[in-house]
Amino acid sequence: MATHLVADPTATGAAVFPARPEWLTLSAALADEVDVIADREDLLVTIAPGAGAGAPACFYPARALIEVDGDHLGVDPATADPANPADRTRYATTWGLLTHECGHAKHSAWQPPEDTPPGVLAAAMLLEEPRMEAAHVRRRLDDRHWLRASATDLILADTDATDPARAPRMTTAHAAHTAALLLARVDGGILTADEVAPVATVVETVLGADLLAELRGLWREALRTADDDTATMIDLGRRWCQAIGADPDNPDPGASGDPDPSEDSGVPSPLTQAIGRALANIATAVATEPAPQDPAAMAAARQAAEDATRHANETTARIVFAGAHRNPKGYGTTATTGTRRPTTAEHTAARVLARALSTAGTRDRVTAKTTSPVPPGRLRMRGALAADAQRAAGATVTAEPFTRTTRLTVPTPPLRLGIACDVSGSMGDLRHPVASTAWILAHAGHRATVPVTTATVIYGAHVRPITHPGVIPDQVTEFEANDCSHDIATATAALDGALGLSRPGAARLLVIVSDGMYDVDERAAGHHQVDRLRASGCAVLWLTTDQHDHPFDGVTVHRLTDPTTTARAIGHAATTALRATR
Repeated sequence: MATHLVADPTATGAAVFPARPEWLTLSAALADEVDVIADREDLLVTIAPGAGAGAPACFYPARALIEVDGDHLGVDPATADPANPADRTRYATTWGLLTHECGHAKHSAWQPPEDTPPGVLAAAMLLEEPRMEAAHVRRRLDDRHWLRASATDLILADTDATDPARAPRMTTAHAAHTAALLLARVDGGILTADEVAPVATVVETVLGADLLAELRGLWREALRTADDDTATMIDLGRRWCQAIGADPDNPDPGASGDPDPSEDSGVPSPLTQAIGRALANIATAVATEPAPQDPAAMAAARQAAEDATRHANETTARIVFAGAHRNPKGYGTTATTGTRRPTTAEHTAARVLARALSTAGTRDRVTAKTTSPVPPGRLRMRGALAADAQRAAGATVTAEPFTRTTRLTVPTPPLRLGIACDVSGSMGDLRHPVASTAWILAHAGHRATVPVTTATVIYGAHVRPITHPGVIPDQVTEFEANDCSHDIATATAALDGALGLSRPGAARLLVIVSDGMYDVDERAAGHHQVDRLRASGCAVLWLTTDQHDHPFDGVTVHRLTDPTTTARAIGHAATTALRATR
């Protein structure tokens, strides 16, 4: 078995640097990353061809040094950028080897006594491999991917499966050794039972079900052992030797006297072949699973995507509210038909809604208590005595014996409200109620004591503005409903860009008036925009008139039994949104 922990305090490392300086640069770059992985700040890293003391990688506890064999890198060291999480997938095996040794640096804290028999110590160190990796992934779950990526190289080195002279044979010692390296990693959460199934079958054939169960009990106990519990690990090593009948003074599993019928056949033993199949399964699975992403990089990418979408929506809003939007794929004119003077009922409705919005925006005053070393305020005797004692002692007076209660008014949050009305042919009954509602909301927002900004658009083949943000219309703008398309995505984007529906800091409400009868592409694009607004905290109200309509999933749906109640329904939703921000 290759040695991953070099306990000799006089060992100086095995790396001999070639002429190329890139290995030194890469070593320094890896050393910058291991502090977080190992939760230590004293580690050094060396990567170069031939490093690792005969193993793919090793750790020197006495020198706080990790060595990684550069032959496993697989890329030009000058191109490796370990600080970039996305670059690590190019050399996943090397990153896994580094992670494995960081796990030793953090979790292999127990120190064997000097008089420990070599065979017992070898068995304990064998159990330390799955124990340490299990402890590491409990602390850093995402590192499981990298440990899996390095498992093939580590297990090949630890089993000597590629060396015909030392490859595992069908003996108790070799089967137990293999079980600890592969089957124990299943219980440790690194590998899966399906991946190591070929080994499990052969190992049980050699050991028998009872002995395998006994060994499984030992490695499961090791998985539960604390990092610094030397006594338990040495005891497990001793019990392991007793279970398989190994010589406590001989650490070589190949020294077992068990007969192996396949030893002289010249063909790799079934156990060696099973190891090869299991490692092939692991390599295939690792190649297809996604590598862990850096949370900071993911957050930055999400923020960049959000900024790009917000900028695009603001551009769309400028085009739409300038009346210049054209959709080359749309069918219809999306036309307005003129304006009219508002009715007395609409004026009344605007005043009523303004009062409702003002009331909904009213906030109760909050009480705040403050202390002070001087009046005004109510004197607390305990504080006064404490101040006197501090003065008498010649100390700095920190007591504040006066308390004062103040009542503060919480600022009323603004309201941003956008309405998007479908003007396809099936929406004719709602043309006049929505036009009226747009005027009512604009005037109600102007009269309310709450800062209210509203805007209304119609969408069909194109998107047209009916009321503009911050503009109080004198006339009611009416429109046709005879289009054959439904550009809801552009309508939603325009309202977001104009009103900031995706930005926090206000009560936000998007109202969609539609039957939802869209084609697949229209629905997908619109759903994406609406979901984005909902994820940002914007409430979405969908007004329908028929039980067979198809609103988007996740929105609040209100069925209008009488189209003339449209303004009332939207007003109720707006006041609810304001109250929800308290």
